[in-house]
Amino acid sequence: MEKLKYALYTGCTARESTPELLKSTIAIAEKLGIELILLDEASCCGASHLQDFDDMLSLTLNARNLCYAEKLGLTMVTICNTCQLNTALTKDRLDNDPELKAKVNEKLAEIGLEYKGTSEVKHFLYALQDDYGYDQIATKVTNPIADINVASFYGCHNIRPSHLQNKTNGGENAYKPTSLDNLVIALGGNAVEYESKNKCCGFHVELQNPQTANRLSGTAMLDAIDNNADMMVTPCPLCHLRMDVQQHGISKEMGRPVDIAILHLPQMVGIALGIDPKDLGLNHNVNQTGLDVK
Repeated sequence: MEKLKYALYTGCTARESTPELLKSTIAIAEKLGIELILLDEASCCGASHLQDFDDMLSLTLNARNLCYAEKLGLTMVTICNTCQLNTALTKDRLDNDPELKAKVNEKLAEIGLEYKGTSEVKHFLYALQDDYGYDQIATKVTNPIADINVASFYGCHNIRPSHLQNKTNGGENAYKPTSLDNLVIALGGNAVEYESKNKCCGFHVELQNPQTANRLSGTAMLDAIDNNADMMVTPCPLCHLRMDVQQHGISKEMGRPVDIAILHLPQMVGIALGIDPKDLGLNHNVNQTGLDVK
């Protein structure tokens, strides 16, 4: 197959709070023969918070990031659901509103950039699904995750709103998503069916109401555990932070132990491809139950 090449927008979290996500993304890309060009000039997407404070600044910021992918002539891939939402939403608004696009470009001209709308934006999950193909990934598996029950947690922003995200996520059904489950199966694992796979992890409400955040995370995690999941996997580092790091508080809020390993998407893929656990950053995961981190 023709070698795939993308502009990788890492966002903030994969560079700082979850470096294992960036590390494992690069590791599986190299293993699969996918070329990723890191957009080192790019900045934060606004994390769905700047958007509430200053809409024009948010649009300009995300358009600026897109400009760097456009200059390379490549599709931008994201590895964070919230980055995917904010970048895709910016692109959609600017591509469909010439007046707004002109206002943003007036600002970008101050730093010598122009947003043209020539680069697509998609999450790395859907690049693997639709561009590379799960059948092709399956041929690369050397360490199938057999006999492991994996609960896929999709989160919010990769699948909603559907009218926006369906443009690049293969038409994923927000009510019954399947992309992650199908990837688990391609890697030799058992995909756990549970009701909460497409719910919210509570990350964006954590600062305002940690109790609600813990209950949202806990409900999903216990649903997975009660359906015999051995571990969970998510394509979003914000979901990962909430569910991996906060298990003590979640357990306290839910009134019962919540103890389960949470994998980043590329970590799960990397395990099945036989990549060294150190190269996947598994030692950075807080809950390491059932993980080989040697």
